[in-house]
Amino acid sequence: MAIMGGAMSWLSERHLVSALSNAGAFGVIACGSMTPDLLRTEIEATFTLTDRPFGVNLITMHPDLDALIDVCIELEVGHIVLAGGLPPAAAIRKIKDAGAKVICFAPALALAKRLIRNGVDALVIEGSEAGGHIGPVVTSVLAQEILPNITEVPVFVAGGIGRGEAMVSYLEMGAAGCQLGTRFVCANESIAHPNFKKAFIRASSRDALPTVQLDPRFPVIPVRALVNKGTDHFMETQRQLINRVDNGELDQKEAQLEIEHFWAGALKRAVIDGDVENGSIMAGQIVGMVKSEQSVAEILGELILQGETLLDTREKAGAA
Repeated sequence: MAIMGGAMSWLSERHLVSALSNAGAFGVIACGSMTPDLLRTEIEATFTLTDRPFGVNLITMHPDLDALIDVCIELEVGHIVLAGGLPPAAAIRKIKDAGAKVICFAPALALAKRLIRNGVDALVIEGSEAGGHIGPVVTSVLAQEILPNITEVPVFVAGGIGRGEAMVSYLEMGAAGCQLGTRFVCANESIAHPNFKKAFIRASSRDALPTVQLDPRFPVIPVRALVNKGTDHFMETQRQLINRVDNGELDQKEAQLEIEHFWAGALKRAVIDGDVENGSIMAGQIVGMVKSEQSVAEILGELILQGETLLDTREKAGAA
């Protein structure tokens, strides 16, 4: 059962990534807003903790995307995930020419086909139940739309997956595997602040809500997180940025980058500093299934056991 770790900013770093890969899953470093030098340090540190394959997730709107790709190529990272927007065809070619595999997110069938034409090696389809930045379509609909129609490359399903039985259902529909993030936030190996983990363990699924877009002229990708004062701070930040764009102080792209910087800072306040009132507690809707702190190996073991139990039950029912 192929399980890929979702790239969560501030959380998907050397410790969690190496723990996932060492336990038989596929860890992915979240580059987020890191500089090329910081990314280099993180990759090198991860190599000291695991000899298993892992990947690096790069945000396509990062101003230093080309330099970040260079770092990954130089350090011989085998898999690079391009996220957060349509990846430039030149970036895909550059990674492929260096011999690494490219994984991209496909929020619709037409885009999935276009990415395959551009040479991507695998796709992730992520539904709106996921934590962090989300698209508008739920996982179950995306899976039905895309999985039967894409056979050229492996497709991983993500968003709202917290149990092994759900993973089996997507594998049966044609997925190569599943990507999980929220389920690993409270892993022992996760560097999340104890307050952040407590917030996850206490939360129910209905507490993880998407942010609201204030102005259709100002498209802001919704972010799913536990509702707190940080949600109000974001709404106020949106208002201020809209005013600055209207007044000609910022252009659209600069405003979008400011939003990304807001989330990076707000997430760090919650994840690293433990300020779960004012920071951003990004969480998928399966947060209600996270009940305790466990090791990565225990979480993976549970997921696999759940999937195997379902298959065994079916087999026995079929033989009866």
